[in-house]
Amino acid sequence: MARKIATPWRKVKFLLSALILTLPPWFYYQSQNPVFPDALDNKSAFGFEFTPMPYDEKPPYQHDGKYVKDFLVMVNEGEVSDIRQAYLNIGPVPLPLDSLQEEELGILHGTRHGQHVHALADARINARDKLWLTVQTWDGKTFHVDWTL
Repeated sequence: MARKIATPWRKVKFLLSALILTLPPWFYYQSQNPVFPDALDNKSAFGFEFTPMPYDEKPPYQHDGKYVKDFLVMVNEGEVSDIRQAYLNIGPVPLPLDSLQEEELGILHGTRHGQHVHALADARINARDKLWLTVQTWDGKTFHVDWTL
């Protein structure tokens, strides 16, 4: 049998494979311990209390040709089943319900523990923009709740 010569490349390959084996535990730890920004203030309206929380502090990103920002909206008071539809958008004014219904983005979806949403936004969030939650209940009432960003 021929004896292999220990070249510098073979030493580097060994160390590189050891480094690659340490990366999965690091990424697994990061995925199991996420860090989220603080939630926005609770707001009450028509027997409901909502608390939105952004997933990150990054600017909106493009998704299906529209700019969106991800949020988790918790319904602290009231029943989620009493809400027919709810939409979230970022802008100076709330978008009309008719235009929101044309898009699949911006609608709240999830469980009673938390509603996920891709909030419709512009490419940049300005100082005058607010976070608008448009809610329609099963009896036809529509109302808005807003937060300053």
